[in-house]
Amino acid sequence: MTQIYPRRWWALGALAVSLLTVGLDLTVLNVAVPTLAVDLGATTTQLQWFGNAYTLALAALLLPAGLLGDRFGPKKLLLGALALFGLASLGCAYADSAGQLIAARVVLGVGAAFLIPLSLSLLNILFPPEERAKALTTWVMATFVGIPLGPLLGGWLLDHFAWGSVFLINVPLTVVGLVAVLFLVPLTPGSGRGAIDFAGIALSAAGLVALTYGFVYAGEHGWTDPATYGLLGLGAAVLAVFCRAQTRTATPLTDLALLHEPQFVWGAVLATMASFALMGLMFVLPQLFQAVQGADALETGVRLLPLIGGMLVSAKIAEKLVAAVGVRVVVTAGFVLLAAGLAWGSTTSPSDGYGVTVAWESVIGLGTGCTLTPLMSMAMGALTEGRSGTGSALIQVLRQVGGTIGVAVLGTVLNGVYRAGVAVDGLPASVADAVRGSASGAVAVAAKLHLPALADSARAAFTDGMAATLWVCAGLAVAAALLALLFLPRRTAAGGRRRESEHDVVAI
Repeated sequence: MTQIYPRRWWALGALAVSLLTVGLDLTVLNVAVPTLAVDLGATTTQLQWFGNAYTLALAALLLPAGLLGDRFGPKKLLLGALALFGLASLGCAYADSAGQLIAARVVLGVGAAFLIPLSLSLLNILFPPEERAKALTTWVMATFVGIPLGPLLGGWLLDHFAWGSVFLINVPLTVVGLVAVLFLVPLTPGSGRGAIDFAGIALSAAGLVALTYGFVYAGEHGWTDPATYGLLGLGAAVLAVFCRAQTRTATPLTDLALLHEPQFVWGAVLATMASFALMGLMFVLPQLFQAVQGADALETGVRLLPLIGGMLVSAKIAEKLVAAVGVRVVVTAGFVLLAAGLAWGSTTSPSDGYGVTVAWESVIGLGTGCTLTPLMSMAMGALTEGRSGTGSALIQVLRQVGGTIGVAVLGTVLNGVYRAGVAVDGLPASVADAVRGSASGAVAVAAKLHLPALADSARAAFTDGMAATLWVCAGLAVAAALLALLFLPRRTAAGGRRRESEHDVVAI
């Protein structure tokens, strides 16, 4: 029987430090974009690729990372991914051109593609079923805590140091992560069986990159652009070929049999829907704080903390509630709470202060914590040790693509309502374009031209667009509540189906 690792909670702490770097990098770049545009002379397209390069590399390599983790064992690959992430952060910090920064961001995405699924897969190996929900709560919080810390640290660093400092902050964290993983995470042998499915890797990478970029492109250029349809169609077609090929190979890249297990499918799908709604909120909140409520980057990070706090509190409570009343009741109630918070947020007006926002933001955090953690725990419970890596990677692929779709769709809704509502009559064409571009741009233009009515119009148009965006998210949350009520089991097994004597844990 597999021996329980005595230092498993210390090992989880090491994984949490490693994941903090990923969360930080997701948001710290947003703070630095205006400075990068000036110091590197970056064009609008290059600014977009600072984020896209990371996203696409992450999407392309999640599935291969899970396979390699199962094949060779996760610890060695985690150490390599952390080292790569640290070196890429140095490359970002000292980039001399936009092209160099884009290349370094690709390497960062490669490192993150291994860190996320492999750290998640270790939870099934290290923790017995009765402890796994608590461990997963810690893992989820580690991935999200870095989101508000990014603007906090980034804003402070930009106020005192050069822009490269926002990437250098990753380096000490990765060093701490490397040392912690080296000494605290046990060495678990991989299966070592079979050839690597290089054709599957190529097909999955090409399909996920095309599909992900298609949604990114749609958010930037619109859904009617022919390139949008071309990219989405190409991605879907390549992924269809990939799925077909996986059923015919002896060494598949991912275990598609998981898609026949209701516990895994509904856990992953509903977690993706919760992530979609959360991404919508993370898309609009920073703009609300800065363009409408006048917060700077540092204050924006502080104002995001109630969202994370609500998630942390409810995730802890959800652990006990799931044990008492079952996953169906808890998740359904969580989605109802999430929908209520989103609907409440849609009533926000330009004159409302942060006191109103923090209330509904906290409710959304509470609802998210009651859904995301139990659902991911349920999906992970369907995995045996031998397929923890591939299963974890498949969950993260669904969430990554779902989040990208969320930003694209919700960005289209927000921009459509905003552009239709902002008043640009009488403005020169170039000024009108800047005003339509974003509420933050409109407020800056209004301040420069001493046009307070224009600023008021932009703020009102933005809150109207935000209301439409949050209503879309609320509708999705209601649909998810109905699906949870209909298809989730009353109770799930205590944890994953750990195979006895499959992998012994070896501490080093």
